[in-house]
Amino acid sequence: MKRSIISGTGKYIPQQIRKNDAFLKNVFFSEKKQHIDTPNAVIAEKFRQITGIEERRYADPEITASCMGLEAARKAIEDSGIDPETLDYIIVAHNYGDIKAGEIQSDTVPSLASRIKHRLGIRNPSCVAYDILFGCPGWLQGVIQCDLFSKAGACTKSLVIGTETLSRVIDEHDRDSMIFADGAGAAVLEWQETTADGPGILGTAVRSDTGSELGFIDFGCSYLPGSDTRQRYIKMKGRKVYEYAISQVPAAMKDCLEKSGVKIEDLKKIFIHQANEKMDEVIIKNFYGLYGHSTVPENIMPMSIKWLGNSSVATIPTLYDLVLRNELEPHQLHKGDIILFASVGAGMNINAVCYRY
Repeated sequence: MKRSIISGTGKYIPQQIRKNDAFLKNVFFSEKKQHIDTPNAVIAEKFRQITGIEERRYADPEITASCMGLEAARKAIEDSGIDPETLDYIIVAHNYGDIKAGEIQSDTVPSLASRIKHRLGIRNPSCVAYDILFGCPGWLQGVIQCDLFSKAGACTKSLVIGTETLSRVIDEHDRDSMIFADGAGAAVLEWQETTADGPGILGTAVRSDTGSELGFIDFGCSYLPGSDTRQRYIKMKGRKVYEYAISQVPAAMKDCLEKSGVKIEDLKKIFIHQANEKMDEVIIKNFYGLYGHSTVPENIMPMSIKWLGNSSVATIPTLYDLVLRNELEPHQLHKGDIILFASVGAGMNINAVCYRY
């Protein structure tokens, strides 16, 4: 039998560190453009307690999303040992394209995938490069697409990249601006022969809710009164996102496990999108609750949000690479371990992938 196997991974973590105290001089306003009188030190501490974020990474001014994606891709290709000319697909997940420092316009033509293919020097015209917009779950959705392509006989090797410079679409007058970060992660997938108990993707689940959920995360004007309404920033209804995620993500994760024929007791690690530490903890607790478990296994959920923040599509591939390279103690993976990837984001979209390492 054959399965989609992750044969190589890579990441790009920006060097610029932005700690919470960097926001102490910001002037914050509410969604209704009313000045928030709470001292910024109190705002920052409450933010830390809820999200778990103490610092995040921003890309240097000369670095764009495609630059970061290129570096992550090179590392993943090197790690896999493949000839890049043999790639069938290059899929790049992002939300805002390339935005140069100091500019306000997104650049998505040609696609980031086309730019990265060009910079990798790949000449093969049968290597199809395209972008995917799926909110924060974009990278995982790219993985799911490649798995489906492989099952259909249209793909044997693919490169999936998640890259984002959210620091260039944040409103400095919005408290939620402290959540977002930059980064890139990538993985090479290969359609390979394996055994019934061998490695590879075991099952997937995806859902999109576009009713009232559509506006939970979107692009909106600055909260600063009198600001230029032509300039837009990433906006989030935090409470709505939280309530949606803690109820719907666990259900999607359970659906994925059931499709994979995996018992929850066999799970070794859960790689979940890092948007809010408290939210992720509740998601995992509710997930185990669906199986009648009142407790969550120790060290089941690696976390990088404390020092990397929310880098959107780059979160999960970066987190996975950190664990594979023993850079996130005490987390490790061993041959045969069953893991679960899960993400939620703008759309609203949710997906999950069950994978045997």
